[in-house]
Amino acid sequence: MTVLERPAVLPDIFARWFASRGWVPRAHQLELLAKAQAGRSVLLIAPTGGGKTLAGFLPSLVELSGPAGSPAASGEQRKLISAGRDVRREGGLHTLYISPLKALAVDIARNLETPVVEMGLPIRIETRTGDTPASKRQRQRRDPPQILLTTPEQLALLLASADAPYLFGSLKRVILD
Repeated sequence: MTVLERPAVLPDIFARWFASRGWVPRAHQLELLAKAQAGRSVLLIAPTGGGKTLAGFLPSLVELSGPAGSPAASGEQRKLISAGRDVRREGGLHTLYISPLKALAVDIARNLETPVVEMGLPIRIETRTGDTPASKRQRQRRDPPQILLTTPEQLALLLASADAPYLFGSLKRVILD
């Protein structure tokens, strides 16, 4: 059995969450999780109502739920790590979701909060659109959430900023909608 043929490992907390809603993880959700765990990129095409959003974020949620005692789980202060000439953050921005519409980004963030809250996951999810106040945008650059949902216009501004290497230094996943 190759790495790509191995079934995804869905942690118990996620299996219990699915069961509590009367759901069973769909094949494409588990397949996407397995590919992500194997370090592969994925293009997912599924019908409306097919669980694409959850499939797309499932690898990030599983990774960020982390083992007990990890910095994400325990809420420890994030540390800066020197990586050669770059400085990156331990923790920080893990997943970037890029939406064509700010309303969709806000909607997805709201929907994503449900499993995070219900499972008690130590994950901060935020949006950044043209409507985001300047004070929140500044804080997000200093102390980014683990999951940031944004638009192409805001992403262009973030990438053009002097602190882009610091902000994106811990990025592990990108989800394009």
